[in-house]
Amino acid sequence: MKDPYEVLGVDKNASMEEVKSAYKELVKKYHPDKYQNNPLADLAKEKLQEVNEAYDAISKGRTGGYSGSSYSSSNSGSYGASGSSEMQSVRNMINSGNLMGAKSVLDRSDVRNAEWFFLNGIISSRYGRFDEAVSYVSTAVNMEPTNMEYRQTLNALANSGSMYRNNSNRQGYDNDSLLKCCAAYACFDCACPCI
Repeated sequence: MKDPYEVLGVDKNASMEEVKSAYKELVKKYHPDKYQNNPLADLAKEKLQEVNEAYDAISKGRTGGYSGSSYSSSNSGSYGASGSSEMQSVRNMINSGNLMGAKSVLDRSDVRNAEWFFLNGIISSRYGRFDEAVSYVSTAVNMEPTNMEYRQTLNALANSGSMYRNNSNRQGYDNDSLLKCCAAYACFDCACPCI
């Protein structure tokens, strides 16, 4: 990998706040949502992955290890035990059922790497928002195409989403009718608390 400071366009003596600011600007610039149906989408995805790796390298280096001369992309902090402690705590919260706490930590996080998108996708799926979950996890897969955890989760979400849609269609429901029914019930419940 190139010198991470060069990738982010900051001086080696830049403060962590300057590094974060440069990182955020580049994430906005190369975010996949800006390049949908664009011939430059693949290039933007590569640049975003490079920016994320550079930020991870600088962050880890500031807490002990980056020498500035030889950075290996294998140190780019994928997830789990080798990921950040912040993301590990989010995983622990999700596993213990504390979805609101996990979402709160993610919302406050400055890092918007593949794991951030992946964990948001897991939270969305636990809340039953499958389209949103697929969108988040797809972004994670696009940012880290070789990550098998992300790919397997995306496949599982795609399968469960299609089963849900097929089941509701088989039973004669469509999503609009189901939503209207739920909305009517909620209104009725508000008007008559005896239900």
